[in-house]
Amino acid sequence: MATTQTSLSHVWPLGSTLDAHGVLQLGGCDARALAREFGTPAYIVAEDDLRTRARRFVEAFKARTPDFEVHFASKSFPATAVLRLFAEEGLAVDVASGGELHLALNAGFDPRKIHLHGNAKSAHELQQALDARIGDIVVDNLVELDRLTALIPAGGRQRILLRIAPGVSPDTHPKISTGGPNTKFGFNLDDARQAIAIAQKSDKLDLDGLHFHIGSQILDLAPFRAALESVLTLGDFRTYNMGGGLGVAYTRDVTAPDIEDYVDRKVGLLHELLGPNKRIADEPGRALVAHSTVTLYEVQSVKHNVVTYVATDGGMSDNLRPMLYDAKYEAMVVGRPNESHATQPVHLAGKHCESSDILIHDVELPDPRPGDLIAVPVTGAYGYAMANNYNGQPRPPIVFVSNGNARTVVRRETYEDLTRRDVE
Repeated sequence: MATTQTSLSHVWPLGSTLDAHGVLQLGGCDARALAREFGTPAYIVAEDDLRTRARRFVEAFKARTPDFEVHFASKSFPATAVLRLFAEEGLAVDVASGGELHLALNAGFDPRKIHLHGNAKSAHELQQALDARIGDIVVDNLVELDRLTALIPAGGRQRILLRIAPGVSPDTHPKISTGGPNTKFGFNLDDARQAIAIAQKSDKLDLDGLHFHIGSQILDLAPFRAALESVLTLGDFRTYNMGGGLGVAYTRDVTAPDIEDYVDRKVGLLHELLGPNKRIADEPGRALVAHSTVTLYEVQSVKHNVVTYVATDGGMSDNLRPMLYDAKYEAMVVGRPNESHATQPVHLAGKHCESSDILIHDVELPDPRPGDLIAVPVTGAYGYAMANNYNGQPRPPIVFVSNGNARTVVRRETYEDLTRRDVE
């Protein structure tokens, strides 16, 4: 006779448990009750997970260096409630567009703690940043350097960093590698030297330092040394923004570096190569938000072809990462934990008219049936951010859970929302 699973792996949000009957509890809330109240698909976010990880990043830097700033990479989860939470925790924020800048201001960030990125900033977006009096503008290219300088009025000044492509490619998916020799982001080393000379002569620009970001979902920390050594050939500056990139475990068989080990590596490199009197900035996104969120789905059908397809009521409209990056996830049938029941490999499929709309290939699930509730963890990063209306699918709600309480922070879209912008 099968025994009831009593514990969850490290990929589930902090504080997640299984009750005596093996039913998933998120933030002290029964997953089945959440599905009944808020419907499916739904993003269920453990608020305490977000706060704990933010505090760990801040404390890790504080223990190792006196001059630092932790920036939330808002593109990973650009929801007002998430942004507001990180503002409350004292983080700064990086934004990659005028829209993300608007969201950050609306969420209550001090403009001086907002930093604007982007490889193709428009004059309008640069003016937006200047009008808001944000902290840094991270300049990506020579055209942008000229464009920004022209927008700054006589007598005005703007603090900038230059984004550098260090020519280093970490071990990650090619589509999320950003620092190699053929990237669309940042100055190559030759153009960087020209940009530095221009900025240092300008009476409108304060060149505070350099920025580099080599990629996302990095599990091997070794490439950060090569990247920093490459950037150091450009001179000595006050601030070094070493980007983000810390990877997370999406499945229980993966181990990711601890936040503290990641911070120790970056601060240690900066101190070793430049001394202790530099300012370091870091931009975690995925590592802050990924584990906070579980997406709930309802099974609509089970079909036995060459493989078994378990079709849900969501898919590529709420999680595009498996289709873009071959991202791997695990899943659970709520109330039938995998470790307590015999499982079979199935394809967990979405409802969309695309053969690529498979959320998880060959995931082990115990006897999935129509009407079952499926929970997929580690969906906080880039799930909501990339959500879309393919096939006219309304986007899911975001529900915060903590201490047994649940509240909607982003409502579910309706069919009327799909036509709200029509002008004819």
